[in-house]
Amino acid sequence: MTYSNHRNRAPARSLLTSALVTCLMLGAAPSLMAQSATSSLRGQVAQAEAGTEVTATNLASGTVRRATTRADGSYSLMGLDPGTYDVVANGQTQKVTVTVASTATLNFSGAPANGGTANATNLDTVNVVAPTLLQEVRTSEVGKTVSLQQIQTTPQVSRNFLEFADAVPGMIFTRDAKGNTSLRGGATNADGTNVYIDGVGQKSYVKGGGVAGQSGSAGNPFPQLAIGEYKVISGNYKAEYGQVSSAAVTAATKSGTNEFKGETFYRYTNEDMRAKTPAERQYGQTKEASAEKEYGFALGGPIIQDKAHFFVTYEAKRFDLPVTIAPEGSVTNRIGLLPGDAAAGLGPASQPFEQDLIFAKIDFEPTDNDRIELTFQDRDETQQQFSGQTAPEAGREVVNTDRRYALRWNHSGERYYNELMVTHEDSFNNPTPLTLANGITYTAPDGTDDRTLVKIGGASALDSQVKGQKGWAIEDNLTLDGIQWMGDHTIKMGAKYKEIDLYASDAAQINPTFTYTLGDADFPSDIPYKAQFVKPVNGVSGVSGEVRSKSKQIGLFIQDDWQVNDHLQLNIGLRWDYEKTPAYLDFVTPQAVVDAIYSQDPRAAAGQTFADTLALGGLDISNYISNGHNRKAFKDAWQPRLGFSYDINADEQHVIHGGAGRSYDRDLFDNLQLETTKLALPQPTIYFRNPATGTCINGQAACYNWDPNLLNGIGNLQALVGSTSNSGLEVDLLNNNLKAPYSDQFSLGMSNQVGDWLTDATIARTLSYDGFAFTLGNRYPTGQFFDDPRLCGGTDPGLSQAWSCNVPGFGSLIIGQQGIKTRATQVLLSAQKPFTKESGWGTSIAYTWTTARHNRDINEKYAFDRGLIEDYPTIRSNGAPRHRLVLTGSYAGFWDITFGGKITLATPTAVNDWYPVTQSTGYDLPTPGAAVPNGNGKFLVGGKIFGYRSVDLQATKTFKMPGDTELYARIDIINVFNFDNFSNYNYTKSNGKLLASYNETGDIVGTPRQVKAEVGFRF
Repeated sequence: MTYSNHRNRAPARSLLTSALVTCLMLGAAPSLMAQSATSSLRGQVAQAEAGTEVTATNLASGTVRRATTRADGSYSLMGLDPGTYDVVANGQTQKVTVTVASTATLNFSGAPANGGTANATNLDTVNVVAPTLLQEVRTSEVGKTVSLQQIQTTPQVSRNFLEFADAVPGMIFTRDAKGNTSLRGGATNADGTNVYIDGVGQKSYVKGGGVAGQSGSAGNPFPQLAIGEYKVISGNYKAEYGQVSSAAVTAATKSGTNEFKGETFYRYTNEDMRAKTPAERQYGQTKEASAEKEYGFALGGPIIQDKAHFFVTYEAKRFDLPVTIAPEGSVTNRIGLLPGDAAAGLGPASQPFEQDLIFAKIDFEPTDNDRIELTFQDRDETQQQFSGQTAPEAGREVVNTDRRYALRWNHSGERYYNELMVTHEDSFNNPTPLTLANGITYTAPDGTDDRTLVKIGGASALDSQVKGQKGWAIEDNLTLDGIQWMGDHTIKMGAKYKEIDLYASDAAQINPTFTYTLGDADFPSDIPYKAQFVKPVNGVSGVSGEVRSKSKQIGLFIQDDWQVNDHLQLNIGLRWDYEKTPAYLDFVTPQAVVDAIYSQDPRAAAGQTFADTLALGGLDISNYISNGHNRKAFKDAWQPRLGFSYDINADEQHVIHGGAGRSYDRDLFDNLQLETTKLALPQPTIYFRNPATGTCINGQAACYNWDPNLLNGIGNLQALVGSTSNSGLEVDLLNNNLKAPYSDQFSLGMSNQVGDWLTDATIARTLSYDGFAFTLGNRYPTGQFFDDPRLCGGTDPGLSQAWSCNVPGFGSLIIGQQGIKTRATQVLLSAQKPFTKESGWGTSIAYTWTTARHNRDINEKYAFDRGLIEDYPTIRSNGAPRHRLVLTGSYAGFWDITFGGKITLATPTAVNDWYPVTQSTGYDLPTPGAAVPNGNGKFLVGGKIFGYRSVDLQATKTFKMPGDTELYARIDIINVFNFDNFSNYNYTKSNGKLLASYNETGDIVGTPRQVKAEVGFRF
């Protein structure tokens, strides 16, 4: 296959025809400025001799790609940019639109013709042919393509291009009360997702969130103006996709063309354009000042006509986001006990956020067979973060940066296509406290636990961090076509090598936190009952408050798309991934810690070491002590991926599809680094005696007399425990045999093309294993995790975790291990009718039914309610609601007004927490459990069954100007009916039972009713 880049210079009549075609394309597939992605077009040319040329001309850029037919008339065009093409074979011309990351079929009949007219409009004897949208039907992947037309017409709460993935079955896009956005697939958290921009993964290796820079951010991972279209694969992706165990998103960016094209926009809303939040109504306040400004531009055009082009875009956000500061649900009745300055921290607040995004691309085609692209993307944002129980003064400011370069060389031959990429990335996240002062936390008792009312003062020392990744990668993918053996084979193979420096510093010696309890009969409320602060370790070598590690990653894959016959296609792939992280592999457990672990347990009988105590509790501590040589990088990440599609009538109208595969993700460096940084700058917690009784709350053993002078600097707290003492300092140890988290995916479904509609029904089963968790390693001398606290120096009888049974001479032992499991079964139903100029409307329907169970909250990696992660019961997951329905639609109305709408309905999602179970001893044992709150409203008919409801509308009026210039004005109304979608809960706990209800004065998901106004200009 070869291709060339030229521009046909036709007479005036042809120019008029081309212009009319372009107008029709605006409805079916708006111009993508010749986006770059990898798609394929294949089919049969009837009555064609071997060697007959097939050409595909991109109508936006003039790029021409060529292939020749084989003896049986079959052909294959590889490496096509998504867009609209004139495809010519054997004297016939068909006009088609190819979508991103797809393989489409286009057959030619035997009789030469002057162009198909099935979608033609006759105008003054000129046939103007609207392009046929070629949808990928023969695929085993579970997913859907999001078109530029959908991006432009669907109502949107924030200009985050991933928001439109919400309309794909099995996917959930969320904007939380702080404005932070996330995309999740199945019943897992966002960590398992990966986003590929022009084939380059944006994976976060240090923090969660899936995409680098997206953890706890209100920003966008990439400028929306630069996105042409993208594909969401929720399961059974092919072997080329790596470092993903949930959903994969592959996006095609825009490029410049031979014509200068550009656009600019400005979007705005403020408190006068929204309804009150539930908290503002509850507290009787005027609306908190809030505003959202979004603006940007895009420009593309030629550098050298027919040879080189450029595209550049800039987008900015300037937000003041309304948030709510509210107590945890089970202690809301204690608000009246708060001091005045603390109570003033509750209620509505405004959280500022700023973001700047840049993307630039230059493409160059030196020969007919080669295309070179150089891209640059930059993300720079600053955000103040506070909400939940954290008052604004106790918040933190986060500086988030992400900068990436990519150089790509695509080369094609007669039966092959090669992509070579070299990339570089530099991504860092740096939170710091907004206030340098003591932190004050007010809590109230809730059974055997304490719940937070509010936090004021300075943020925790843990809110002073620097974490990031920086490095380069090289990747090469080769596709071979036309291999004949019991059918047609297209084989794609690839190799990737990456060196990435991972960095983390986890705390600073600032802002000790003092905690007060209110309403506890056993402790006064005017002095703190505990304090947490940073204290450097003494006399322990090999640890540091910051850690750097040069990670080396290798990824290899091979994929065979085997067209057995006209009906059956098999997709057979195998992938292998490998990662070497020296900070984990070469770590040496400090000798002082080893000696302490194998020393006499001071609470046990003579001769019983602390290691013996742990062994009695089922914990072999030798599996967590490293000598620098007994840890090996995980080498068994083999990932077979098998799929099939069976076209019943060989006409792509009814296709049965299915597959099974394994996908490995990776362990976050944010977890691995704690072994080094926690011991260097641990945060011990000490308790203070009740002056009246001389005991600490809950009988804690690390007990000191309270002195008001402790409020006068962190040095006083450090001196209290002793400058040379390591007592109370946390020890974190990781398992020596860590693997990588993975998921096994299975699916079976059927796709149907019925007229203009594409429908699909799929059953998907996902089994996820080896999720990472930290558990408490401490054990009572009996080996028990729960026992009488007096066995470890406590003063009160009861039944509690072994928090006071510390490593001799140190503090608690925290164990990092794998073992979180999730099982999810989903029914995924979708129906889509693409928008066309002829019909004037388009719509999509996505329904997901989910049943899922797991052994740990999807957002919680610390598991201290049981001694080992395998001891946790399997409970209903809080990862997805049982039922979820998303409908979108667009309509080309009167006066050049385009209308769009979106309806989202979901039943309540389960809540994961604990509830007390009374033991034979008469004491309560906290037991993990799940509860589903009652719905908070109905929609049209029925009762209060929904936990989330939103109806969003938009209208865009276009004003045609001379030439190809146009102005537009747009209005988005988000949550038209002002539904309250609560995200905080009230808990009721009794013996053997956990109940939950929505906290109707707390935070919400999404926004209250909000109007967003936008104006723009295109040329």
